[in-house]
Amino acid sequence: MITRLSDGLYEYLQNVQAYISPPITAVFLLGIFYKRINANGAIATLVGGLIIGFSKLTLEIMKSSFSEGSFLFNLADVNWLVFAAYFFALCVAIAVIVSMFYPAPSAAQLSGLTFGTVTAKQKANNKLSYTIWDIVASVLVVLIVLYIMISFSTLSL
Repeated sequence: MITRLSDGLYEYLQNVQAYISPPITAVFLLGIFYKRINANGAIATLVGGLIIGFSKLTLEIMKSSFSEGSFLFNLADVNWLVFAAYFFALCVAIAVIVSMFYPAPSAAQLSGLTFGTVTAKQKANNKLSYTIWDIVASVLVVLIVLYIMISFSTLSL
């Protein structure tokens, strides 16, 4: 199966990830940044995303059985990176549209859960939850990752 979908294991894993993660990412980001999203929109996005992602993966596996130039062949032949971008946009649209058909969550339900509903007290508590050593450790990890990325990128030239 790996050889049908990609040239290697890493690309295969990324390919499959492109069919799984867009609905989850759309629901997560909209849940944090958009107060109007509700459970119905989230469930519709996750279920619809599962169906769409599984369908695309199935089409890609069966691509050799379709006649070249046909609609199904062309759909199966769409690059996985391009598909992931369009799939994410579609998942955002599904979440927003379905959520509009149902009542918005109340302010009490959203209190402290979305970016726009965090209270000043919750922000203050969050700032007290970490110290300067946590910040230093985080910066150190980022610097190590950057060093590794730069080192490996210059080696491949």
